[in-house]
Amino acid sequence: MAKAKGFLECQRQPVPYRPIDQRVRDYTEIEIPLTPDAVRQQAARCADCGIPFCHSAEYGCPVANRIPEFNDLVYQGRWKQACENLHSTNNFPEITGRVCPAPCEAACTLSVNDQPVLIKHIESRIVEKGFAENWIVPLKAAQKSGKRVAVVGSGPAGLAAAQQLARAGHEVMVFEKDERPGGLLRYGIPDFKLEKWVIDRRLEQLKAEGVEFQTGVNAGIDLSANYLCKRFDAICLTMGAGQPRDLPVPGRGYENIVYAMDFLTAQNKRNVGEPIDPDRERLNASGKHVIVIGGGDTGSDCVGTSRRQGAKSILQIEILPKPPEARPSDTPWPMWPRIMRTSSSHEEGCERMWGTMTTKFSGSETRVSQIHCVGVDWISKKGRWELQEKPGTELTRPADLVLLAMGFVHVEHGPLITDLKLTLDDRGNIRAADYQTSNPMVFAAGDAVIGASLVVRAIDAGRKAAEAMDRWL
Repeated sequence: MAKAKGFLECQRQPVPYRPIDQRVRDYTEIEIPLTPDAVRQQAARCADCGIPFCHSAEYGCPVANRIPEFNDLVYQGRWKQACENLHSTNNFPEITGRVCPAPCEAACTLSVNDQPVLIKHIESRIVEKGFAENWIVPLKAAQKSGKRVAVVGSGPAGLAAAQQLARAGHEVMVFEKDERPGGLLRYGIPDFKLEKWVIDRRLEQLKAEGVEFQTGVNAGIDLSANYLCKRFDAICLTMGAGQPRDLPVPGRGYENIVYAMDFLTAQNKRNVGEPIDPDRERLNASGKHVIVIGGGDTGSDCVGTSRRQGAKSILQIEILPKPPEARPSDTPWPMWPRIMRTSSSHEEGCERMWGTMTTKFSGSETRVSQIHCVGVDWISKKGRWELQEKPGTELTRPADLVLLAMGFVHVEHGPLITDLKLTLDDRGNIRAADYQTSNPMVFAAGDAVIGASLVVRAIDAGRKAAEAMDRWL
């Protein structure tokens, strides 16, 4: 443990953000890191709680970070050992330390009646000190296996699998359809949450460990499934859940109603001067009434990006009812609480509406100009929730750009899935048993298997898929 009475002697210290009027002018990260002394003090709050749910895969950390151990090491000033401890379970703590929603903190024992330990920020500070001190170096395999592995997709699951497979001695080739590796880490998460040099820094380690990258290659189209099967001893599919959920209401076909990921990708490419598809170049919120449909993290990212682009107004609509301010009885500790959350992007300015359903869009020629909505109640009938419109709650709002941020339904069902003859589950995800698909030489991990989820779960799946592949090879 850290300090016996640390949680009694000091309170949780929130991580400050740059002032709103400054940060909305750029796309650099908004957090102001705590000093090493402040981080050590926060680590001291980690108590000897007996059964630490924070590193429970079910309730806390999906990669089972040994949180009490690295907190104790930080408190003792043993930062290098803390860095080694952290990397023993997590390939990319500098990423999870920035973008993870931190279920570990919700499961912290202090969350029963106090503020939890500042786990996420401590994690990020450990790994940043590790890079600053040159403790994080390539870990090359002692000997080669002679086996060749193809990894399709370079998001968190793909990168974690690739690194673990390379360290096991296999020759690893990662295929990515975009121009640079990183998947949604690079193209889906805004720079103000995750600057892309963070990804590039880690990619240098992977390359030094022997991982090769082929970018701008759409596996299944540019390279056939037959080619992959002949050239490699095993294939790992980590393409993510790329099929977005649509909104089939009248007027959906207007050209300025777009998927959130197209909007976010366009801005991330602008930030680095990467070429943008002509259809996406017009995706800019400057001077527009922006409607964001979907109340999750992707919707929040759209709000922050629209604010930085200079939107005239931003309205975020969520069909679910407004969550309570305090933890409700249906999500008791150590479960992830169903509570009202306000992100840094919301603080920068937007209107939010809950229990609101879109009924149609209207406009002229090819462009939408209005969104039509109605309030809804959720009624429980025979154990199932059903929507019921509330009479007299109809409303119309101006809309120059509508962003659909309602999540993803499943992996894209392209030629690769078909030609490899893979079995899908009832939700349209790739069916896998111990990460092995219906095609014995093909493994799958991450959102392609479980549906859209957290970055930290994708990393865990990539690690476990690599372990299963190594056993099979």
